[in-house]
Amino acid sequence: MRMPIIIYGSPVLRKKTFELDAGDDFVQLAENMKETLKNAEGIGLAGPQVGLLKSIFLVDTTPIKSDGIKPVEKVFLNPVILNHDDNTTWYNEGCLSIPGIHEDIKRPEKVEVRYRDLNFDWKEETLTGLEARIFQHEYDHLQGILFVDRLNALSRKLIDGKLRQIAKKKYVII
Repeated sequence: MRMPIIIYGSPVLRKKTFELDAGDDFVQLAENMKETLKNAEGIGLAGPQVGLLKSIFLVDTTPIKSDGIKPVEKVFLNPVILNHDDNTTWYNEGCLSIPGIHEDIKRPEKVEVRYRDLNFDWKEETLTGLEARIFQHEYDHLQGILFVDRLNALSRKLIDGKLRQIAKKKYVII
């Protein structure tokens, strides 16, 4: 079942999420979020973006048709960043919740993470490249942080009018 995507201006995007527990129906939730993500042609989707203050997000790089980008489809439950690389890189990011805006954001190139999988087993991994980038972007959503919050003051000022226009909408796109 496709879910509506909450857009910029909704208070839910600014709230921290709550951890899932073994009794939550996260498998069905992940399936619904996967269908929503594929329909929106995105590469990442977090709980708050579908109106849920749950610590879950998906990463799906399969829509990217480029050499050197490995296809990744993963669900992350209760993720944590354990460590990050001091080496950073710039990358042009966008967000399903902030349609039409893309900006260069600086993030660590590599992150060590821990999360639960769909069997609710703990996993630890070191992520690099685009997978690390998407993980950090979606993890920010779980903390109530949007990628535009990471812009410098001048860049933020330049898109402020666009953000206000988006916020005037009714908080949902389907």
